[in-house]
Amino acid sequence: MNAAVTLLIADDDAVTRSGLRTLLALQPGIVVVGEAADGVEAVERARRLRPDVVLMDVRMPRLDGIEATRRLLAGPAEPPKVVVITTFENDGYVTAALGAGAAGFVLKRLPVPEIARAVRVVAAGEAILFPAALRRLVTARPLDSAEALPQAALTVREEEVLRLMATGLSNPEIARSCGVSLETVKTHVGNVLTKLGAQNRTHAVVIAYESGLVVPGVTG
Repeated sequence: MNAAVTLLIADDDAVTRSGLRTLLALQPGIVVVGEAADGVEAVERARRLRPDVVLMDVRMPRLDGIEATRRLLAGPAEPPKVVVITTFENDGYVTAALGAGAAGFVLKRLPVPEIARAVRVVAAGEAILFPAALRRLVTARPLDSAEALPQAALTVREEEVLRLMATGLSNPEIARSCGVSLETVKTHVGNVLTKLGAQNRTHAVVIAYESGLVVPGVTG
């Protein structure tokens, strides 16, 4: 059995923080180890408690969640993964979260099981971003690396894996779809990230959309 994912929740609203803690603690495979009421506390407590994942609100006093994410990930070796969570469906937050190194971005209005899934996916070394924000991000706020794909020399299999990543499939789901082992998929994903110069899976997917390899709403 896989070990439970340890989680720190950072949110300046005590009611929201308490509700998330109570509901996420009921989700399978998640153990909430602490809370933080602002960005400064989030960084301090994450470094002390060493959770696998920090669920980081954006708008917080003293230090906002984006800057807290940047400081946390620039800290000691093996920092936690960060999932940015917010009430606001704001493209600027998505861009800032990616730039700060966050591995995921979810909305507070999502059902708790979906937020829990995001936490587990990110803890497993993958990335998650709600599709609507991704579609707007690639059309309104292109990244500098948009031209990386034509020069990346991806193999046919690597392109296939990238397309499947862009649909939101996890590594095990990609392995089943392609009929290959999980280790093979991990190798392909690693090669894709390296060739694209992508910071993480989400960044690679953004590049795929920007390059035209993947078109929003079109499959196959």
